[in-house]
Amino acid sequence: MSYKELILGVGNRKQKIIYPDNRIEFENPITLDIDPDCNPDVLWDLNVRPLPFEDNTFDEIHAYEVLEHLGKQGDYKGFFEEFGEYWRILKPNGYLIASTPVAEVHRWGDPGHTRHINDSTITFLSQKAYKAGVGKTAMTDYRAVWKKDFDIVYIEHIGDSIFWSLKKV
Repeated sequence: MSYKELILGVGNRKQKIIYPDNRIEFENPITLDIDPDCNPDVLWDLNVRPLPFEDNTFDEIHAYEVLEHLGKQGDYKGFFEEFGEYWRILKPNGYLIASTPVAEVHRWGDPGHTRHINDSTITFLSQKAYKAGVGKTAMTDYRAVWKKDFDIVYIEHIGDSIFWSLKKV
């Protein structure tokens, strides 16, 4: 069985920026975008769910500077539904790898940005992080809504963005 990667919102950029397991190049990438001019393998609006893939299809999902264009700030049900779809189509121990803008000018300066994802947001996708924070911090407990789980593997602020990687548990 071959290694398989999905690049969400590929646009015109097909470089791998974060590489788990030292896989520096894409091996078998499938590209997805809403813009037909980008010639994606799959033409799809990421706000439409379910995503057009079978369960446990991908070893890696890459989403560089795209997730802030999806959903709406404050729509926690849509947020968990969306990330549940990424969890569903990842193989066991698969990686969700992304970057999102954190600098104010980039975060809300683009008229297509509809939400902000930062270190705190990512915490809500990890049951381990929930356990560490619920009751000790002011974080809302969404564990009744979010039953899936990701381990937080990597978070780094570089320039105006945050780069992060989660591993499906």
